[in-house]
Amino acid sequence: MTSAAAPAGAGQTAAPAAFDLDAGWRLHPGVALRPEPFGALLYHFHTRKLSFLKSPTIVEVVRTLADHPTARAACAAAGVPIDDPGTARLYLHALGQLAASRMIEEIS
Repeated sequence: MTSAAAPAGAGQTAAPAAFDLDAGWRLHPGVALRPEPFGALLYHFHTRKLSFLKSPTIVEVVRTLADHPTARAACAAAGVPIDDPGTARLYLHALGQLAASRMIEEIS
């Protein structure tokens, strides 16, 4: 089970792999996103992994990734000040975790 909570911040480690904000991304076709009062649940039907999104903003970013040419554009559309280094670190970590667990995938 993984958790992607962009605004939490304290005690988070670096993303497992570099996440490319300037690439196109989408929710993996085998993943269901279920809105919840705290954010959302993601369930990957192929890997049987469950992830929690603990912020409505990260939910909006993930939900709309495929609607934008880049993850940076999806963040901007959701109102994320991605040019702020502190904010960028948190969202890069959250999105990197989701990519590493194959909840989201890069569009080639």
